[in-house]
Amino acid sequence: MIAQTDRYLFPIQPGQTASLAGTLGELRSNHFHTGIDIRTNNQVGLAVLATQSGYISRAAMSAGGYGNVLYVRHPDGNTSVYAHLDSFSGGVGQYVLQEQYRRKTFDIDLYFRQNQFPVKKGDTIALSGNTGSSSGPHLHFDIRDKNNLALDPLSFNFPEVIDNAAPYTEKLALKTLNTQSRINDRFGRTEFYVQRNGNDFFLPYPILAYGDIGIELLAKDKLATGSPYFGGVNFVEVYENEKLIFKQVIEKLDLTEGRTINALLSFRTLRGNNNKFYKLYVDDGNTLPFYPVAANKGVIKIKSGEEKSIKIIYKDIFSNSATLNFKLKGSQPEQLILLDNSVKGNFKSEIQDNTLSLSINEALAKDVKAVTFSKGIVDTISLAYGGKFSSTYLIDLTKKLPDSINLGNEKLITHFKAMVPSTTAYTYYGDYAEIFFPKGSIYDTLFLKAREGRLQDSTQFIEVGDPLIPLHRYISIAWKHDMSKSWTKNWSVYRRTGSELSFAGGSVVNDRIKFNTREFGIYQLAQDTIPPSIKPIVVNRSNVSFKIKDDLSGIERYEANINGKWLLMHFDGKSGTIKSERLNKEELLKGDLVIVVSDRAGNIATYKQLIP
Repeated sequence: MIAQTDRYLFPIQPGQTASLAGTLGELRSNHFHTGIDIRTNNQVGLAVLATQSGYISRAAMSAGGYGNVLYVRHPDGNTSVYAHLDSFSGGVGQYVLQEQYRRKTFDIDLYFRQNQFPVKKGDTIALSGNTGSSSGPHLHFDIRDKNNLALDPLSFNFPEVIDNAAPYTEKLALKTLNTQSRINDRFGRTEFYVQRNGNDFFLPYPILAYGDIGIELLAKDKLATGSPYFGGVNFVEVYENEKLIFKQVIEKLDLTEGRTINALLSFRTLRGNNNKFYKLYVDDGNTLPFYPVAANKGVIKIKSGEEKSIKIIYKDIFSNSATLNFKLKGSQPEQLILLDNSVKGNFKSEIQDNTLSLSINEALAKDVKAVTFSKGIVDTISLAYGGKFSSTYLIDLTKKLPDSINLGNEKLITHFKAMVPSTTAYTYYGDYAEIFFPKGSIYDTLFLKAREGRLQDSTQFIEVGDPLIPLHRYISIAWKHDMSKSWTKNWSVYRRTGSELSFAGGSVVNDRIKFNTREFGIYQLAQDTIPPSIKPIVVNRSNVSFKIKDDLSGIERYEANINGKWLLMHFDGKSGTIKSERLNKEELLKGDLVIVVSDRAGNIATYKQLIP
């Protein structure tokens, strides 16, 4: 907790017990949460108070993200942030409105001088709302230090927040970290349900393990007894035979590195079932400063015949704690003697870190080998392990990147193209695409897959990478497509997920269609010739509002005019509605109203109405 000579004021209903819906460090789908979410009981319009004296240093409005947000700079160097607001109060609200009209834009981001909008602790600076990417009415509240690092607001000793509930474990996962390692005689990642006795969690049986093992924890922190909301688990310690080998401490967050969450959690599991497992080891590519203790990067190394007791202690900022205990029993897997020499069924492949796993649902003899082909070089791979009903081969991709693999009469085309380093920029030059990876765009060495083909309707597509592997920064793809020479504005690149298309943009550069993306997957071209729709909700002299929608490329811009004069329209991206705000509240909306909406493919829709 942070010692204060002048205590910060809770920004919503100070003196009343607060209910939270999120905390600093909580794992979101693609970023760390950087503050606390204070519930407003589904109400909009509660007074938002300055937590400390200072001056409003910044104000912004947008349809996404924080929506309407204020920043207040304080004499101690900290800045408090108030987001998803309904409206700004006092002089700053009027100033922002005037600037929106002067610049003719709803989206705005303004910075202010020190004495321009001073505030005192407890002043009402705004009303709470539900703007931006908020999933419901609440106040998002940040406190940032002079280096713009997000601090934990709960470390400022707000008496309104009462939390006596300890975190708890839902699942434990163990993961093999190289081709020689095993969990219960198998390679891969295995999840275990745990049992509970109060705040003590445990596995009632030992787990067979061998080699280098990583621990992953699915744990949540109930934000108060009886609360339906959960926060992150920021403080974790791992003990191996009573010796501390790993410690995670999340007290500050770098706002520019929110996507580094992908190095801390199990991204593949997140995309698979939305479970957010903490990695209790420092994976390759993880540069986060959260680990004051990480012996062997937190990796458990276990030999045959060893037994290791693992204890995990995890707690929240109020020191409510829980433990998880389990045992690992070192057991080098024995190669079973299998009898069948024939290969009858299809085999499946999966990449885990640097290892390609090939499995077939048959028991094969020990001497049945897989044959690999790598740029004309032929090699063989021995069976790694098997049982009565399956056989598995493992390939270390850092040593071999096969083009194809044969097993009996079965053949797997891998579509591997290159091994991409994570520490430098890299360009892959292929027959149908050039793919540029800026430095820092990937977290770890990438074994790049790419292929081109056609869908059932003959639509040309390109598949780049594995959607279960995260990208940290945008990569650039220059695609040699049949449409390159006949490209028009209403054609665009889209990412295909099942039958859904999401806009990726693109333009023709040197006879190739070039686009940027931060998601691996399948991409195709699609033509959008249908303009957006504009449907009136309310049209009168006091207010006009409309629902605007585009079914493919998405809304790019909109504009409203009344008798030829620009009219401010607030855009709510969640509902797709635009709503007017007059600069002069005494001046009614009378005359010719014109709404123009365009999409990202250049299609334009116009709505006209006379307001008598």
